[in-house]
Amino acid sequence: MILSMTGYGKAICELPNKKITVEIKSLNSKQLDLSTRIPTLYREKELEIRSDIASKLFRGKVDFMMFSESQAGEKSVKINTDIIESYFGQMKELADKFGQTDRTDFLRIIMPLPDTVTVEQPELDEEEWLKVKATIGQAIDNLVAFRTQEGKALDKDLRTRINLISGFLSEVPQYEACRIEKIRNRIQTNLDELVGKNNIDENRLEQELIFYIEKLDINEEKVRLANHLKYFTETMDNENEPGKKLGFIAQEIGREINTLGSKANEANMQKLVIKMKDELEKIKEQVLNVL
Repeated sequence: MILSMTGYGKAICELPNKKITVEIKSLNSKQLDLSTRIPTLYREKELEIRSDIASKLFRGKVDFMMFSESQAGEKSVKINTDIIESYFGQMKELADKFGQTDRTDFLRIIMPLPDTVTVEQPELDEEEWLKVKATIGQAIDNLVAFRTQEGKALDKDLRTRINLISGFLSEVPQYEACRIEKIRNRIQTNLDELVGKNNIDENRLEQELIFYIEKLDINEEKVRLANHLKYFTETMDNENEPGKKLGFIAQEIGREINTLGSKANEANMQKLVIKMKDELEKIKEQVLNVL
């Protein structure tokens, strides 16, 4: 069964001092195009996260987002007293030098200066990471489930349109016999008008007609088109990631339909060709989203 490249997954992990929310969404792309947004504490695990995503999603434009909401003090904040005292001494010395001894708001000026406050990130606990990793896996699995559900709709739509093209193809033979006869009569009539019926070599005319009509023969195109349609559905049934292959087969289907149209030379057959092209365009649009 085919999968869609469009999907969304979300999972939440409740830890003793924080809440981790993982969201992941994907759209269609020719290859895996992965962007991540990871809190600083878990940045060291980015390669592992990317590997887990790539092993299950394979292809698509994927956005991975991870949010951490602290419920208690997670960061350690330290005021650097020595640095503040150094800033204060220098400012007071400058104030005395320039006659600004009445200034008393030095702390308001000093605190925004560099290195007055140090924020220390805690090290990542391995037990915590295992829980977070399981949550990431759950979000990925939820996205895969979404892709699977979307894939069912894609599968149904593609099979419907392939069957429609196959149905139009089955209608073609009923117009072939009269098509050949119409061509023969048209050529005969034109020749009669141009050179006169008594001036025509019937044997030579028959040879030329056979040669001309052979050029308009569409049996090969019908057989190849039928085979491509069959191969399309077989690929859907048997391939794990058939998206690219289905795109190539759709191109071959289009090639045969175009040749059929150029050789048709009959109004009813041309209408069938137009209907085939219409369904094929919809197939091509849908195939872009198949994994």
